[in-house]
Amino acid sequence: MFRPGPGAVVALGLLFATGGAGCGAATPEPPPKPAAAPLPARFTEAATRIVQAARADEASYRRLQELCDRIGHRSAGTPSYDRAAAWSVEQLKASGMADPRLEEVPINRWERGRESLALLTPGGPRAIPMLGLGKSIGTPAEGITGEVLVVRDFDELERVKDKVKGKIVLYNIAMRERTESFGGYGEAVAYRASGAVRAAEHGAIAALVRSVTTRSMRTPHTGMMSYQDGVPQIPAAAIPIEDAMSFQRMQDRGDRITVRLFMEAKNLPEGPSPNVIAELPGREKPEEIVLIGAHLDSWDVGCGAHDDGAGVTMVIDAARLLKELGLTPRRTVRVVLFTNEERGVDGGRGYAERHRAEAAKHFAAFETDSGGFRPKRIGIGGTDEAVAMVQRYAPLFEPLGPVELGKGGGGADISFLGRDGVPLLGLGTESEHYFDFHHSDADMVEAVDPTDYRESLAAVTLMTFVLGEMDETLPRTPPPPPATAPPPAPGGGK
Repeated sequence: MFRPGPGAVVALGLLFATGGAGCGAATPEPPPKPAAAPLPARFTEAATRIVQAARADEASYRRLQELCDRIGHRSAGTPSYDRAAAWSVEQLKASGMADPRLEEVPINRWERGRESLALLTPGGPRAIPMLGLGKSIGTPAEGITGEVLVVRDFDELERVKDKVKGKIVLYNIAMRERTESFGGYGEAVAYRASGAVRAAEHGAIAALVRSVTTRSMRTPHTGMMSYQDGVPQIPAAAIPIEDAMSFQRMQDRGDRITVRLFMEAKNLPEGPSPNVIAELPGREKPEEIVLIGAHLDSWDVGCGAHDDGAGVTMVIDAARLLKELGLTPRRTVRVVLFTNEERGVDGGRGYAERHRAEAAKHFAAFETDSGGFRPKRIGIGGTDEAVAMVQRYAPLFEPLGPVELGKGGGGADISFLGRDGVPLLGLGTESEHYFDFHHSDADMVEAVDPTDYRESLAAVTLMTFVLGEMDETLPRTPPPPPATAPPPAPGGGK
C-alpha cells in the first residue's frame, strides 16, 4: 500500500488521554519533534526550474513517438534492436552527452516465427488469438492437435494429474485486480513462467496460459517462460482472457475441447547485443557515478511504448534537461540503456560484470521501468540510513503530487549492482492500467498520455539531480550471501 511519505505535509495535533473514570485530565503534551534542517537553496531553486522545464518540454515525448514510429519493436538480438541502439547513440550525442557508445554483452536469442491456434471442437474450426511465450520451443512442422484440459491453478493440476497425459493444459488463472504498484502480477506470472514445466511433469504435450492482465479486448500478452533440466520441453503460448474463460465454460458444460497449435519458435545460439552508454560528466566529483537506466529492448509485439520506451526517453531527456538548464550535478550522470531485460536481464548482468572494477565508484543506480504514467513513488533500497538521507529531499517532489519517497526500491537491470553494495532506486507510477498494454500489440505510443509522461520526466530528472548533487554520501548496502541472493524473476523484473 502506498502511504504518505515523510516529505508530505502533516498537521500536528495535540495528543490527549483520559485519566481515571470521569477524570478527563489531559496528559502532558509531548515535546515537539525538532524541525528538519531546511534544504540548501540550490536544491529548492533547481527543483522549481526542473519541474517547470519538464512540464513545458515537448521534445522528450516526440522522441518517444519517433522511437516507436521509426523503429517499432526492439526485440534483443534482431536488426530492429540494433537500429534502436544506433538511434539511441545519435539521440544521446544530439543531447550533448559525452562519449555515447555501444558495449556488447552476451545474450540469449529467441525467434518467434509464424504461429497460430485454432479451435477445432466444439464449434470450430475458428482462429484463437495467441502469442508464443519467450524461449518456448516450437511445435512439429504439422503442429500439435490435442484435447485441452483447463485448470484454475497448480493445486487443481495436481488433483487431475492422472488426466493430463497427452493433453494440452490451459491455466485459467486470473490476475487479481490491484491498483497499487504491480499488485497481483507475481502470483499470475508464476503460471506463465513455470506452467509448461508443471504440466510436462504429468505428460502434457503443450501448455497455454491465460494472459497476465486484468483487462482485455481479446488481446494476448506474451512474456518469458522457462524450462527445467530433466523435464520434457513442451511448447507454451498465451491466449486472451476471453478465450480462456470460454474454454472454461466449455469444459464445465462437459464439452470436449480440441485445438491445433502451430509454432515456429526456436532458441538460437548465444550472441552479442549492445548496451548503450553515455555520460554527463560531474562538475566536482566526476569519478563518482549516478547511473540512470532503462531497458531498450522490448517484446516483438507492439512497439514497447510503456515497456520500456518511456523509460528510455525519460533517462535520455533527464540528462538533457539538466545540461540545458545549466544544472550539471557534482557527480557524473551515466545513462545506460540495457539490452535483453525481457528474456533474462542479460544487459544488466553484463553491465555489472563488465564494470565490476568500478562498482565502488557507483554512488547510486536509479531505474525507470514502470511505464509512462504519472509518478507515484520513488522506492529507495539500501540501509535505513540511506533511505533517510534521500527522504530528506522529499519536499522537493511535493509539486508533483506529491511523489512518495519510500523504503524499498530498485529494478531488474540494476539489481546486479545491488549485489556489489550500490544503493538502488526505482520509479513507481500510477500503474492501474499498466498491464492493459504490457507485452502486447496494444503497447503503442498512443497509450502514453503526454501530460502524465511529462510529470514522470520531471520526477526522474529531479531525482537524478538530487543523487548527483546531494552533500551526503550514501552508505553501501551489505550484499546478501550468494547462496541466499534471490535471482531476478523469469523474464526480468516483469
